[in-house]
Amino acid sequence: MTDKLTLDKSFAMFEYAQRIVPGGVAGIRRPYNFVPGEYPIFFESGKGGRIIDVDGNEYIDYLCAYGPIIIGYREEEIDNAVIEQIRNKGFCFSLTQPTQNRLIEKLIEIIPSCEMAAIVKTGSDATTIAIRVARAYTGRTKIARCGYHGWHDWCVEVKGGIPPKLYEDILEFHYNDLDQLEDLLKTHGDDLAGIIVTPVGHPLAAEVQMPKPGYLEGVRRLADQYGCVLIYDEIRSGFRCAIGGAQEYFGITPDLTTVGKAMANGYPIAALVGKREIMSVLADKVFLSSTFFPNSDAQIAALKTIEILQRDKVLDVVADKGKCFAEKVSKIVAESGIPAVFSGAPWMPFITFPKDETGLYKQLRTEFYTQLIRRGVFLQPYHHGYICYRHTEEDLDFTVNAVREVLSELKSLC
Repeated sequence: MTDKLTLDKSFAMFEYAQRIVPGGVAGIRRPYNFVPGEYPIFFESGKGGRIIDVDGNEYIDYLCAYGPIIIGYREEEIDNAVIEQIRNKGFCFSLTQPTQNRLIEKLIEIIPSCEMAAIVKTGSDATTIAIRVARAYTGRTKIARCGYHGWHDWCVEVKGGIPPKLYEDILEFHYNDLDQLEDLLKTHGDDLAGIIVTPVGHPLAAEVQMPKPGYLEGVRRLADQYGCVLIYDEIRSGFRCAIGGAQEYFGITPDLTTVGKAMANGYPIAALVGKREIMSVLADKVFLSSTFFPNSDAQIAALKTIEILQRDKVLDVVADKGKCFAEKVSKIVAESGIPAVFSGAPWMPFITFPKDETGLYKQLRTEFYTQLIRRGVFLQPYHHGYICYRHTEEDLDFTVNAVREVLSELKSLC
């Protein structure tokens, strides 16, 4: 077994933070989402595909800030473009800067569903305005939902503080279950405004799923049949599966799309894009405004990120690295004899442990991720990882060997 990391500064900062911040740190970054006592809680810096915590421990980072880091941390070309904008022109004004038009022209060029776009800040902003637009366009109320779509009232998993009437018109269905969706439509189709789905399935704490043959086509057909708006939540898959997102990769075009995360390599920006006829309700029927939505710093970052993604064929490189990594890890998992599953190749790697009646899976999961973090591999037990452009072959090979070692050690628990 590898020695436990020294995390004294992280723990001390967290103890103090709990006195001034509810929960110490925000939601998904709290220790219970990792392995309490084994993972750092505060980072100091990052560069490329690596991060350093406040105690000086260095990790190969596969969580990538929960998805925004598609190229790498502290990319000088992107940061310099933003700095130039800030120094020479500024970025926060009462009126809009021309960077808005330049960015949206680029989104129209690369995203199949994009004829118009609205720039916002977060994925939750984008998904929530997508729901509002769908309801205004159709004059209907209900929404069929599959996947995680943020923290707003209509979709958040934890319902504390939210009256049931604010989500009573949200109808859940499971990814890859076309029959379930069709049953919902048969019952509620006359009042169904939209279907929102992640084109790559990433349920909470479970295996990442790719669409079964005919699934996305079937969802598209049902949306057309019942006259509701098809919304792809591509906050995670956008600018990662392909430059035009999973819709480009799989060849199925929705009516509306939400994008964010990797769009600007870490700068806060997201967008709702879609068909002109539907998006046009934002001109008069639907109100959308925020002090910071038009800020140009993140728009400049997005433009430069997209330029690099296209120029350097970044997503081809990421996919190739992800495929190679997946092949090696999948083989190791299969040969280990440990009840574990590798999923998410090539973009969102995840090793999970299927539930069993004895609860052994919890012990295996905890020990697996404990031993990985001690070896300097940063992943999350309940959330898939990501491959970024700056992950080196050495990083990936080191991680493959770490997985092999840890799975071998887990045999003593089975």
